[in-house]
Amino acid sequence: MSETARRRLPVGKTLLYVALVVGGLIMLFPFIWTVVTSITPGATLTSTPKLIPDNPSLAPYAELFNRVPFAQVIANSLIIAIVSTILQLVTSSMAAYAFTRLPFRGRGAIFVLYLATMMIPFQVLIVPLFAEMKALGLINTYLGAILPTIASAFGVFLLRQAMSTVPYDLDQAATLDGAGHFRIFFQIMLPLVRPALATLAVFAFLNTWNSFLWPLIILRDPMMQTLPVALSTLQGQFSTQWDVLMAGSVISIIPMFALYLFAQKYIVQGVAGTGLK
Repeated sequence: MSETARRRLPVGKTLLYVALVVGGLIMLFPFIWTVVTSITPGATLTSTPKLIPDNPSLAPYAELFNRVPFAQVIANSLIIAIVSTILQLVTSSMAAYAFTRLPFRGRGAIFVLYLATMMIPFQVLIVPLFAEMKALGLINTYLGAILPTIASAFGVFLLRQAMSTVPYDLDQAATLDGAGHFRIFFQIMLPLVRPALATLAVFAFLNTWNSFLWPLIILRDPMMQTLPVALSTLQGQFSTQWDVLMAGSVISIIPMFALYLFAQKYIVQGVAGTGLK
């Protein structure tokens, strides 16, 4: 390596690190501002944001729980998000196994048709879904909020790509040992695609946790509201207590942040693994 190349290498790395740090700070700034606003009583969004509050206080959080039954709201969101995520993992993994390991006529066409449903906006399905839930008597129930979310075309696609990378030799060896499809699915396939399962779990949880339109329509009782719907009620028509609203936003971010930190390694493995084919 020439002397010029040796000099350029550290400079290039330094510029890369500087760019990454600047990019990271830019992405973190909205979150930092949200936290600072949530501990600044009487804060507004019309003035220049301050990263160091003048009189920090947890009063906005106390006001939040006084105005909204926030403990019940958080419990509602957790129940719906957790149950929906588990059911999505079950249905998506079984469908993905069928599309990768069970030969049947029209398998490719059915898979393409199922993927095509991803292009249909959810708003188009609101009216028929609501009519269906009403006919089943599931209005204002957890089950009514969960049922439309238990099947995911994206989840099937993600897990199908992951299962396609598993060698067929493992299936054949297990079949010679007398294993059936259920044993192969639970004891071989699922352990080998855990990164993809973790990735889907994070995406499914975040999508359900942040869902606003469907819970707003199906859950009418204030005690059944989810977090995004409850936060929307804090914004008034003429004035808004931004410190209280930001306090609710911080609380809504904590579960997602904790879940991502817990599954970060699996997310990277899952995305890398499903991109091999």
